Amino acid sequence: MQSEEPGGRIHSTDPFAIPETEKSQVRRLRGRLAATVTLWTAPGPAGLTVSSAVVADGDPGRVLGLIDEESDFWDAASAAGRFAVTPLTPADRQLADRFAGLFPAPGGLFATGDWEETGYGPVPARAGAWAGCRLDGSRPCGWALLLEGVIETVRTGPAGSPLIHYRGRYTELA
Repeated sequence: MQSEEPGGRIHSTDPFAIPETEKSQVRRLRGRLAATVTLWTAPGPAGLTVSSAVVADGDPGRVLGLIDEESDFWDAASAAGRFAVTPLTPADRQLADRFAGLFPAPGGLFATGDWEETGYGPVPARAGAWAGCRLDGSRPCGWALLLEGVIETVRTGPAGSPLIHYRGRYTELA
Protein backbone atom coordinates (compact mmCIF):
# COMPACT_ATOMS: atom_id res chain seq x y z
CA MET A 1 0.00 0.00 0.00
CA GLN A 2 1.33 3.41 -1.00
CA SER A 3 1.24 6.18 1.55
CA GLU A 4 0.07 9.58 0.40
CA GLU A 5 1.66 12.72 1.71
CA PRO A 6 -0.71 15.42 2.92
CA GLY A 7 -0.88 18.71 1.03
CA GLY A 8 -0.36 19.67 -2.59
CA ARG A 9 2.55 18.86 -4.80
CA ILE A 10 4.71 21.29 -6.69
CA HIS A 11 5.23 20.28 -10.31
CA SER A 12 8.45 20.85 -12.19
CA THR A 13 6.38 21.39 -15.33
CA ASP A 14 3.12 23.22 -16.02
CA PRO A 15 0.38 20.69 -15.22
CA PHE A 16 -2.06 22.67 -17.40
CA ALA A 17 0.18 22.77 -20.49
CA ILE A 18 -1.17 21.15 -23.63
CA PRO A 19 1.10 18.28 -24.70
CA GLU A 20 3.21 19.16 -27.75
CA THR A 21 1.57 16.43 -29.85
CA GLU A 22 -1.91 17.90 -29.21
CA LYS A 23 -1.06 21.52 -30.06
CA SER A 24 -2.26 22.98 -33.35
CA GLN A 25 0.38 23.76 -35.95
CA VAL A 26 -0.43 27.47 -35.55
CA ARG A 27 0.17 27.26 -31.78
CA ARG A 28 3.45 25.43 -32.43
CA LEU A 29 4.52 28.18 -34.86
CA ARG A 30 3.54 30.91 -32.35
CA GLY A 31 5.65 29.14 -29.72
CA ARG A 32 8.72 29.55 -31.92
CA LEU A 33 8.38 33.34 -31.99
CA ALA A 34 10.12 34.92 -29.01
CA ALA A 35 8.05 37.64 -27.34
CA THR A 36 8.72 40.24 -24.66
CA VAL A 37 6.70 39.62 -21.50
CA THR A 38 4.63 42.64 -20.44
CA LEU A 39 2.32 43.43 -17.55
CA TRP A 40 -0.97 45.13 -18.42
CA THR A 41 -2.74 46.86 -15.52
CA ALA A 42 -5.89 48.93 -15.17
CA PRO A 43 -7.56 51.01 -12.47
CA GLY A 44 -9.51 48.78 -10.15
CA PRO A 45 -6.83 47.52 -9.80
CA ALA A 46 -6.51 44.53 -12.11
CA GLY A 47 -3.66 43.13 -14.17
CA LEU A 48 -2.62 40.44 -16.62
CA THR A 49 0.66 39.08 -18.00
CA VAL A 50 0.68 39.50 -21.80
CA SER A 51 3.34 38.30 -24.25
CA SER A 52 1.29 38.78 -27.42
CA ALA A 53 1.77 42.54 -27.75
CA VAL A 54 3.00 45.02 -30.36
CA VAL A 55 3.88 48.71 -30.06
CA ALA A 56 3.32 50.71 -33.24
CA ASP A 57 5.05 54.08 -33.63
CA GLY A 58 3.06 56.88 -35.20
CA ASP A 59 1.06 59.95 -34.37
CA PRO A 60 -0.44 58.77 -32.12
CA GLY A 61 1.52 55.68 -31.11
CA ARG A 62 -0.53 52.56 -30.45
CA VAL A 63 -0.28 49.33 -28.53
CA LEU A 64 -2.01 46.11 -29.58
CA GLY A 65 -2.38 43.04 -27.41
CA LEU A 66 -4.14 39.69 -27.33
CA ILE A 67 -5.82 39.30 -23.97
CA ASP A 68 -8.26 36.94 -22.27
CA GLU A 69 -11.70 38.54 -22.53
CA GLU A 70 -12.75 36.68 -19.36
CA SER A 71 -9.93 38.25 -17.32
CA ASP A 72 -10.39 40.72 -14.48
CA PHE A 73 -8.01 42.96 -16.44
CA TRP A 74 -10.44 43.23 -19.38
CA ASP A 75 -13.34 44.00 -17.05
CA ALA A 76 -11.33 46.80 -15.38
CA ALA A 77 -9.79 48.22 -18.58
CA SER A 78 -13.09 48.31 -20.45
CA ALA A 79 -14.81 50.00 -17.48
CA ALA A 80 -12.01 52.59 -17.02
CA GLY A 81 -11.25 53.12 -20.71
CA ARG A 82 -7.54 53.14 -19.97
CA PHE A 83 -4.66 50.86 -18.99
CA ALA A 84 -0.88 50.72 -18.50
CA VAL A 85 1.64 48.46 -20.24
CA THR A 86 4.97 47.66 -18.55
CA PRO A 87 7.76 45.59 -20.17
CA LEU A 88 9.12 43.11 -17.61
CA THR A 89 12.73 42.12 -16.92
CA PRO A 90 14.29 38.78 -15.89
CA ALA A 91 13.97 39.94 -12.25
CA ASP A 92 10.18 39.97 -12.73
CA ARG A 93 9.63 36.23 -13.35
CA GLN A 94 7.56 35.71 -10.19
CA LEU A 95 5.57 38.86 -10.91
CA ALA A 96 4.83 37.56 -14.43
CA ASP A 97 3.74 34.18 -13.07
CA ARG A 98 1.59 35.79 -10.38
CA PHE A 99 -0.35 37.88 -12.90
CA ALA A 100 -0.62 34.88 -15.25
CA GLY A 101 -2.27 32.91 -12.46
CA LEU A 102 0.65 30.45 -12.21
CA PHE A 103 2.04 31.65 -8.86
CA PRO A 104 0.14 32.12 -5.59
CA ALA A 105 -1.03 35.64 -4.78
CA PRO A 106 -2.09 35.64 -1.10
CA GLY A 107 -3.90 38.88 -0.38
CA GLY A 108 -4.33 39.66 -4.09
CA LEU A 109 -2.17 40.40 -7.11
CA PHE A 110 -1.02 43.81 -5.85
CA ALA A 111 -0.45 42.81 -2.19
CA THR A 112 3.32 42.38 -2.57
CA GLY A 113 5.91 44.62 -4.18
CA ASP A 114 6.01 48.38 -4.49
CA TRP A 115 3.52 49.99 -6.86
CA GLU A 116 3.25 53.47 -8.35
CA GLU A 117 -0.34 54.60 -8.72
CA THR A 118 -1.04 56.21 -12.10
CA GLY A 119 -4.21 57.33 -13.85
CA TYR A 120 -3.83 54.28 -16.10
CA GLY A 121 -3.46 51.68 -13.35
CA PRO A 122 -0.70 50.70 -10.94
CA VAL A 123 2.78 50.04 -12.35
CA PRO A 124 5.72 48.38 -10.59
CA ALA A 125 7.63 51.16 -8.81
CA ARG A 126 10.97 49.96 -10.19
CA ALA A 127 9.72 49.65 -13.79
CA GLY A 128 12.29 50.88 -16.30
CA ALA A 129 9.55 51.87 -18.74
CA TRP A 130 5.78 51.93 -19.04
CA ALA A 131 3.08 53.38 -21.28
CA GLY A 132 -0.28 54.84 -20.30
CA CYS A 133 -2.92 54.03 -22.89
CA ARG A 134 -6.49 55.02 -23.74
CA LEU A 135 -8.62 52.08 -24.86
CA ASP A 136 -9.47 52.63 -28.52
CA GLY A 137 -11.15 49.37 -29.50
CA SER A 138 -11.34 45.63 -29.24
CA ARG A 139 -12.53 42.70 -31.31
CA PRO A 140 -12.42 38.90 -31.19
CA CYS A 141 -9.21 37.52 -32.70
CA GLY A 142 -8.58 33.77 -32.64
CA TRP A 143 -8.58 32.51 -29.06
CA ALA A 144 -8.45 36.00 -27.59
CA LEU A 145 -9.60 39.57 -27.71
CA LEU A 146 -7.47 41.99 -29.74
CA LEU A 147 -7.22 45.15 -27.68
CA GLU A 148 -6.01 48.41 -29.19
CA GLY A 149 -4.87 51.40 -27.19
CA VAL A 150 -3.67 54.88 -28.03
CA ILE A 151 -0.47 55.68 -26.15
CA GLU A 152 -1.03 58.90 -24.22
CA THR A 153 2.09 58.91 -22.04
CA VAL A 154 5.41 57.06 -21.99
CA ARG A 155 7.95 56.90 -19.22
CA THR A 156 11.37 55.43 -19.96
CA GLY A 157 14.40 55.03 -17.76
CA PRO A 158 17.59 53.08 -18.20
CA ALA A 159 17.07 50.24 -20.67
CA GLY A 160 17.19 46.83 -19.04
CA SER A 161 17.20 43.37 -20.53
CA PRO A 162 13.68 42.13 -21.34
CA LEU A 163 12.03 39.00 -20.00
CA ILE A 164 11.31 36.80 -23.03
CA HIS A 165 8.67 34.10 -23.47
CA TYR A 166 9.81 31.37 -25.87
CA ARG A 167 8.36 27.90 -26.36
CA GLY A 168 6.34 28.07 -23.17
CA ARG A 169 9.21 29.20 -20.92
CA TYR A 170 10.83 32.42 -19.75
CA THR A 171 14.31 33.20 -20.96
CA GLU A 172 16.45 36.27 -21.42
CA LEU A 173 18.71 37.70 -24.07
CA ALA A 174 22.21 36.23 -24.07
